[in-house]
Amino acid sequence: MTAVPRLLVIATTALLLGSVPVAAAGPAARLSSLEMVAAPALASAPALVTAAGFVSSTSARDYPDGMLRDERTAVAAVDGFWKRHFEEYFGKRYHSPLVVGGYLGGRGPTCDGLRPLPFNAFYCRPEDFLTWDQNLMGAGYRKIGRAWVYLIIAHEWGHAIQARLSRRMVSVAAELQADCLAGAELAGAQRDHTLVGDSDDVEQIARGLTTISDVYPWTRRTDHGDAAQRISAYRRGFAGDVPACLAASPG
Repeated sequence: MTAVPRLLVIATTALLLGSVPVAAAGPAARLSSLEMVAAPALASAPALVTAAGFVSSTSARDYPDGMLRDERTAVAAVDGFWKRHFEEYFGKRYHSPLVVGGYLGGRGPTCDGLRPLPFNAFYCRPEDFLTWDQNLMGAGYRKIGRAWVYLIIAHEWGHAIQARLSRRMVSVAAELQADCLAGAELAGAQRDHTLVGDSDDVEQIARGLTTISDVYPWTRRTDHGDAAQRISAYRRGFAGDVPACLAASPG
């Protein structure tokens, strides 16, 4: 993906995170933005693993309060959505990608022999893992809000899903399709009552998509789309579910 703010496109975000009604029962209704309803789901999420030269998301220090928990929550929620629904959409079994978690700067896991970029997040297709720079996560968490973490992780998970589909179902606009799948994943988790949306999520997601469109050199408009296109793609997935994101129908 690949993860400030210029809020000129917020008028186009009516179908973002705040739009799906969530009927959470009991104390869960009091949880704030994109919090897990069912904490035990964390136990079944892919492990956040550690390797020499980069940081485990379970032991990193000096990040905003709650950020590391939100990373684990986002992993559990998105992975849980696909565990429940992947076979329903695609007629085959789902297997989770490995989630490496956070690294720092250029000191991170290699992908096909290449070192990671600082201030980046990515899915490594040859080795089927997701990872992100904790400096990227921390900067967005502070300036944009908690929804930033969910957007970044859901987008990269969209790339992992593309790797599990037939080629004809993967759009040539792969980055926009990953944005669309991110919207479908987060909306689906809310329908499943494993996430509870918050009114602030609408603005935070739009700001996040605007930021990653306009600020970083590795998110060139020629391959990722501009802010309006990315917000539109996210909205399409959020409102239209997974089939709205596919280049062709399964079957």
